[in-house]
Amino acid sequence: MLKKILLLSFVMAGLCLNAQRILPERERAEVIDEILKERFTYLLPELMDRAGIDMWVVISREYNEDPVLKTMLPATWLNARRRTILVFYRDKAADTLERLAVARYNFGENIISAWDKEKQPDQWARLVEIIEERDPRTIGLNYSEHFNIADGLVLTDYNEFMEYLPNTYKKRITSAEELAVSWIETRTPREMAIYTQLVDITHDIIAEAFSEEVITPGVTTTTDVEWWMREKVTGLGLETWFHPTVDVQRTSEELVGHLYSFSGRPENEVIMPGDLLHCDFGITYLRLNTDCQELAYVLRRGEKEAPDFLKKAFEKGNQVQDALTRNFEKGKTGNEILLKSLGEAKAEGLQPAIYTHPLGSYGHSAGPTIGMWDSQGGVEGDGDYPLYPNTVYAIELNATVNIPEWNRDIRIMLEEAGFYGDDGFNYVDGRQTEFLLIPRVNDHLSD
Repeated sequence: MLKKILLLSFVMAGLCLNAQRILPERERAEVIDEILKERFTYLLPELMDRAGIDMWVVISREYNEDPVLKTMLPATWLNARRRTILVFYRDKAADTLERLAVARYNFGENIISAWDKEKQPDQWARLVEIIEERDPRTIGLNYSEHFNIADGLVLTDYNEFMEYLPNTYKKRITSAEELAVSWIETRTPREMAIYTQLVDITHDIIAEAFSEEVITPGVTTTTDVEWWMREKVTGLGLETWFHPTVDVQRTSEELVGHLYSFSGRPENEVIMPGDLLHCDFGITYLRLNTDCQELAYVLRRGEKEAPDFLKKAFEKGNQVQDALTRNFEKGKTGNEILLKSLGEAKAEGLQPAIYTHPLGSYGHSAGPTIGMWDSQGGVEGDGDYPLYPNTVYAIELNATVNIPEWNRDIRIMLEEAGFYGDDGFNYVDGRQTEFLLIPRVNDHLSD
């Protein structure tokens, strides 16, 4: 039955409204748990082998969850319960992976409880028993200097664990940074099938927001559009992982700092004909996230398309995208990709800025950071992490372009979801190559 529902949702994707493509909560939960089972069964053993970790211990307490553990929660669990300890033991020789919960309850259907409090009242003592029974060569814990998502083990839990752990095993403790990052960043084929739909929904919401259905020039403000987008997402039963932003570039304004588009812009700015609009918008669905920036032009009276000088400026933004994505190669670090891409873009006469980040289980996810808007020379730590296949990125960047007709510079700011796989780089659901027009042009009407 669930497969029929999923098939119908994808078939209807091009025919129906967004609300008719989005699964009800119950079906979402089934899909989430099925994907988790696939990830634990097929993906996690491979990632543990790659990281060289025999045992992965993930420790969290209710309402203070490790970011990794949050991605492992059963669909009907919104938080951990009490103190939850997960143990993953990989026996590579036997090709087995044990999934245990040192907790009072099974951790959903994928991880069974391995603690009977009546037989062993001490949770930490039971964890040590499990470790001694399996005698792992390496024990990975979630602490990391550079990756916040891989740094979820709190000091209290670490100290208590160390008090119980025999000295023999203390020498085997290592950072699970590589394993935690790879778990967060790696996508399965099924997740990517869903991701295409997710990005398509994001594009559709932006297209509707940047249309005459929402915007009346001279009346509607940028803040109105931001809240419309937020309400649209809520109405569809989805969530935004950050508040949408909408900003304006126009002839009477000078180009200001990069932060203007995100935190320094004026609120309630009335949208007018001739404005260049930019939005930053992302949603969450089935535990995946999007992050998208697109551009629209508000037609002046008599115009049926954006001015040529703006269209040519847009092309420069696409050129920066191409300079970046053609340098996606397995094993290259984020910093290597950044510097090579910037160099090539500048050699083409462009004025680029690249600040691309991993995307997936979190909006600003774990993996190689490819520049930051204020670190165009490279990013220490997470910028030194290499590119792996089956990972998703928010291809976020801009091109600064001088517009003599406006007597100023503008920024063509773009952001699209891209997938890097064994066959190279592809956009998850295409990319914007021309402005959205407000209003949409009706060619059958006379001027």
